[in-house]
Amino acid sequence: MSQIRIQRISKQIERDVVDIIMNDMKDNKIGFITVTGAQVTNDLSYCKIYYSVLGGDKREEAAAQTLERSKGFIRTELSKRLSIRKVPELIFEIDQSIEYGNKINTMLADLRKQGKM
Repeated sequence: MSQIRIQRISKQIERDVVDIIMNDMKDNKIGFITVTGAQVTNDLSYCKIYYSVLGGDKREEAAAQTLERSKGFIRTELSKRLSIRKVPELIFEIDQSIEYGNKINTMLADLRKQGKM
């Protein structure tokens, strides 16, 4: 399958998952969640959805449990919106890149204060 089609499907899944989480899910334990990306395998059997949560470890854990419980509902809603034969199995993963970037920025700021940069 062409990479362009896979990228297009990934972006569409990302947009649809955001819409489903924001508008269709009734569980309020999810908190403030940001979907940062989606990556579909070449055979369209799996889709990793990366997300970040504001509010610390407790919120991350609550959001992870809620997304895991809601996986079937989200997949069913995706099947109504997508025009592909089989909707991929969803895998939710916490995106640590924002925290990692903040840590590096803090370290650089400390080095600047010490005069080492």
